[in-house]
Amino acid sequence: MNTVTVGDVLVAYTESGLAESDFPPVVFVHGLGEDRRSWAGAQADLAEVHTYAYDLRGHGASTLGKADGTVDQLGRDLIGFLEEVSGPAIVVGFSAGGTIVLWAAAERPDLVTRAVVMGTSSVVGRAAAEFYQGRAALAANTSTREFHEAMRQDTAAGIVAATGRVDELTEMRLEAVGDGAGYTNVAQAMSTLRERPLTPRLGEITQHVDVIAATQDALCPEKAAQMIVDGLPDVTYRTIPDAGHLMSVDNPAAVTAALRAAILEHR
Repeated sequence: MNTVTVGDVLVAYTESGLAESDFPPVVFVHGLGEDRRSWAGAQADLAEVHTYAYDLRGHGASTLGKADGTVDQLGRDLIGFLEEVSGPAIVVGFSAGGTIVLWAAAERPDLVTRAVVMGTSSVVGRAAAEFYQGRAALAANTSTREFHEAMRQDTAAGIVAATGRVDELTEMRLEAVGDGAGYTNVAQAMSTLRERPLTPRLGEITQHVDVIAATQDALCPEKAAQMIVDGLPDVTYRTIPDAGHLMSVDNPAAVTAALRAAILEHR
């Protein structure tokens, strides 16, 4: 694990693959309630590429800083990481991480040279906003049985095939969120997409974007992915069969194939 100061945050990250690769570097951005370890398989599968995976503020080993509960701040954190560590890169984001990637792609096309977003939404409805707000409230005390059960329920809801891994993944996610402050911050940021959707900014993203959706994703269904596709000028749409929201767990082989195609076919 490495660390770098980005603005008001000490950011933890892992670096893998060939530093002198023929391909541009790739930066991975995880989703709510995860950390950089969720990308360990992808980094191993892309060993011929120089890759980075970092912890969002308040997740994993990254500090919280002066978190303000906005997508804008999380996007600026990503831009800072690109400026300080990787340089211009292909940036891959999952779920909330994908929303952050889209914001940064619209803001700094010189740094986000291409984007890949998986299980991502650019807007949330009332029910989703209330879900995020409710989870943010529960995360005020991550030691409670209620929060642990909520994390287990959310993990189980994201899996359709690898049901035997629910307990293992729940423990990893609880470790990733720690005291819950970073989790609360990202959940609050996602809830703001109801009043301030990212959809109007999609047309500003002129670089190529690969949108990847899982066919059985109940949290970010294919219609959410289609809204993003419809708003982008230059896009490829890919689907992962037999998988829920946690597509990398349910169907890792298909996700690896989709990522390799998205990252390596445009060198």
